[in-house]
Amino acid sequence: MGVISKSCRVIRVLKNPSPCFFNSAEVVNSSQTGENGSELSSPALCRRFHFTSSGIFHGNHLQVESNIQKNIMQITKHSMLTYAYSTEASAVDNDSAGTAKEVYDKMLICVSEKRTAPPNAWLWSLVERCSNNEDIKLLFDILQRIRLLRLSNLRIHNNFNSALCREVTKACARVGAVDFGKKALWKHNLYGLTPDIGSAHHLLLHAKQHRDVKLMVEVMKLVKKNELPLQPGTADLVFSICYDTDRWDLISKYGKRFVTSGVSLRQASFDLWMEFAARKGDSVSLWKIEKWRSEAMKQHSLATGFSCAKGFLLESKPENAAAIIHILNQTLSDPKRPGIMVELQKLVSEWRLEVVKHQKEESRKALAAALQNDIPAMINALPSLGVDVNVNMENLTGKEAVFS
Repeated sequence: MGVISKSCRVIRVLKNPSPCFFNSAEVVNSSQTGENGSELSSPALCRRFHFTSSGIFHGNHLQVESNIQKNIMQITKHSMLTYAYSTEASAVDNDSAGTAKEVYDKMLICVSEKRTAPPNAWLWSLVERCSNNEDIKLLFDILQRIRLLRLSNLRIHNNFNSALCREVTKACARVGAVDFGKKALWKHNLYGLTPDIGSAHHLLLHAKQHRDVKLMVEVMKLVKKNELPLQPGTADLVFSICYDTDRWDLISKYGKRFVTSGVSLRQASFDLWMEFAARKGDSVSLWKIEKWRSEAMKQHSLATGFSCAKGFLLESKPENAAAIIHILNQTLSDPKRPGIMVELQKLVSEWRLEVVKHQKEESRKALAAALQNDIPAMINALPSLGVDVNVNMENLTGKEAVFS
């Protein structure tokens, strides 16, 4: 049975793949209404805000970084969009100019003395003007006061729509008030906010920018407790944080959660996940991830193909590793094909050193000796398969070949 299983694995991995062009975008529905049954409006923020990620992924960490940067640019672009408003709305906008404290004070007069709801534009203006933790405290204070007013005086039981929650968490992340941001993720909160996964993405992006694993774990717990639906963009952020901070345990934990939840992982997420497994030398996990990848998409990227080649080298199967690289050479487009030589050189010069260091001390020498034999065997098999090879092999016999 073991022989049959391994044969099936080889057949699946060596299927003729073609370049994977994965283009997807998440849509977060924000159908809840604001005051008096209408959507909240603002001069700069009256729109549905989504943390989306789209484009072509080629399978390495730099492209995941590029993807996330595109998301940031898209967020900025949406925030700068202008809309047509009535003269009355413009007048309210001008009246809301000032510091966050000044806007808060005017809103407080409306709520506490006049017992009327302040204009929506003032609320959005306050969100935009928050620049420190004290401003965020004022924002959450007035949100709670408005919610109580809406319930007691106006008999409005609906929460604000999710667009406001996304902008509130964005402001919290911007000024570093992540504890307030986490409060906004609770489904039942005191502030009338309606959280969605887009709100969580702002905090995850903050965690990525600050390499804050603890915040990522806390946000993912809140996402689970409040039943916010996971999306492919969530996996992009979580996998990137785990990869950057070398947390194989967490990427394994959350990866399984994404798969079992039915999230359609993007090529970029599989690239990082499989690269991480190959770097750790965990061939068992690597083949599990490859199985999930093959069920989600037929095509290999440069990253997933080389991860499989490394998996075969870990199992002392240099011929199978060479076959994978041969298939990549046949199927990758001309602009991508030079990447094969780049990855081959990295495999020879960097990967073999790194993967051995991640093994238990008693296993290092055996793996180092096996790779020192199997990597040249793989390289030597490539020309007969029609792959022109130009790789510096000196490191295989130099001092770097001695592992501690």
